Parts: sequence; structure tokens; C-alpha cells
Amino acid sequence: MYICIDIGGTAIKYGVATAEGTFLTRGSIPTEAKGYGGSGIACKVSAIVREAQQAHTITGVAISTAGMVDPKAGCIVHALESAIPDYTGTDWKALMHDAFGLPASVENDVNCAALGELWKGAGQGCSSLFAMTVGTSIGGCLIVDGRVIHGASMSAGEIAYMRVPGGRLHERCSATRLVSSVCRTKGLPAGSIDGHAVFDLLAKGDPVAAEEVAELIDALADAITNVVCVANPERIVLGGGIMAQETALRPSLRRHCATASRPSSTRQPPSHSPPHRTTQVCSVHFTTFCRSTEISRNDLHAKRRPTRTAFSFSSKSAMIQTRTEEVIP
Repeated sequence: MYICIDIGGTAIKYGVATAEGTFLTRGSIPTEAKGYGGSGIACKVSAIVREAQQAHTITGVAISTAGMVDPKAGCIVHALESAIPDYTGTDWKALMHDAFGLPASVENDVNCAALGELWKGAGQGCSSLFAMTVGTSIGGCLIVDGRVIHGASMSAGEIAYMRVPGGRLHERCSATRLVSSVCRTKGLPAGSIDGHAVFDLLAKGDPVAAEEVAELIDALADAITNVVCVANPERIVLGGGIMAQETALRPSLRRHCATASRPSSTRQPPSHSPPHRTTQVCSVHFTTFCRSTEISRNDLHAKRRPTRTAFSFSSKSAMIQTRTEEVIP
């Protein structure tokens, strides 16, 4: 049995699971990160492990956590002070070994989510995928051939720092930004509403909520397009709290992704383009069976094939699948 622990900015979720991924118990406690910092989280996690050991034969600890992680060393390379104070440098492997004599596996929470989708979820059977989680902040993870791409300094996939029109992605596309912007524009006290309240306002036709959600979708579409251009993964999986708002997000995000990936109508293909290729602006195909939208577009470079992107939403995740197809007139 393993004790699996997910350390987020709001809650620490945990459960005892088998090696096959079947959970026998589940639980959740508040993180209270800003109040207690990294040392407080270490105490909370230790209490969770101790309780699990009393009821089960625990052979290892699996920790999914916010922040940049060195999975080999099992420590936190960097964590935002504004999110979890004094968390940078926390050595989870040493803590679990010294306190309980247990081996520990530690990985970034978004990377864990991506690996989970590859193993049991929307990424099954994919050779590559990119996962995005949109919640308190926004994170990403690229997996190629079953392995997480960590990067030279363990910061690959940290798309919160990606530049998009208007600033960094965290400043344009996160629940934190969405809530604070609505509060500021409507003159509400900071922290008086949450993301659910914003979408409740949107459902009631509130123009401020509508404008702020539209800006979030626009930034997310830019980020998705950037990832597809750079990494061209077989599939993109969208998750996180905001992605549960399928009815509100799906139509607009689909439309914005189509616009973001569309080549300019004023641009012409290179003169050396093969005659059998055409320049399509964008075609959208709706398939009710899988509730997907397919967007076809020509790449303007002669040696590259156009990319067709399909994406669908579910209450748990949104899925964007890319593949290459040759366009024949």
C-alpha cells in the first residue's frame, strides 16, 4: 500500500492506494499555507502518514506538490513565497525517511496530473501529451514517450511565466486573476467572492463577469496555440477547477482556438509551395458522438503539413488532440 498526498495551495488531499491505482481511503485538509508555511505543511503531511501507518501496511509515500521539484533529490527547488512561504528547499525524501523509514517519490503536481492522465485518463495510448491545469494559477507538463520533460533546471512546463498579450499567463489566465479583476471592477472587497461566484454572475448575464471570462479564454487560447506550435503534442489535456465550467467555456474556447490558429487571410503561401497543397482559412467539423471540434489549417511552410486539431470537454477535463494530415485540393 502507498500513501498518496497532493499538496496544493488550498488543500492537502490524500489517500491510501494500491499499486494498481485503486484508492482504499481518501481525505482532505486545508493547506493553510500562508499561515503556517512550509514547516506547517511538513507537520500536516507527517500527521497524515502517521495516521495511515496505524491503519495500513504502508510501503512508500507518493507526494504531488505545488512548486518546482527535483524528483531525483525529492526536494522543492523553488516555490512562490506568495503561494507557500518558506517552502523552497523542503526535502521530502529526507523527511519521510528520517521520520518513518519510508521511501518517497516526489513530483510537481501538474506533472503528476499529466502522468495520471497518460496512465488512466484522457492521455491513454498517446505517445506525447501536454497537460494544462487552470486553477489558482496555471501550470503545464510535457510528456514524450512516457517520460516527463523536466528541462535543464526542472522548470519545463511552467507556463504561468509564458508571455501572452497583456502580460504573463498567470496574470491573464488564472482563478486568482479572474476573481481579483471582477472584485476590482465591481468595487467589491478583495476576497469577497470566489471563482464559482464569478461563473454564477456570468450565468446571470453580468457584463463584468462576461468580459473578464472572455479575456481569460483569449489568453488560454493563445497559450494552447503556443504549445502546439512549439511542441506539437499528440494531445493536450486541460484540467483544474476552472475547466469544470464546461458550458461557459467550451464554445468560446473552441472559437478562440480556431481564430488563434488561423493564418492571416492577407498572407499568401510561398511561391515554391507544391501545387497539390491549398491554403485553407479554417474549417470546423462537429462530431456529436465524441463532442469534438476539428479545426484544419494549412501551415505556410512548404515542408510542413497542415495541422488538424480536435478538442472535446468533459466535466473532469478538456482534451485537445493534434495530428497531421496532408491537404489535397
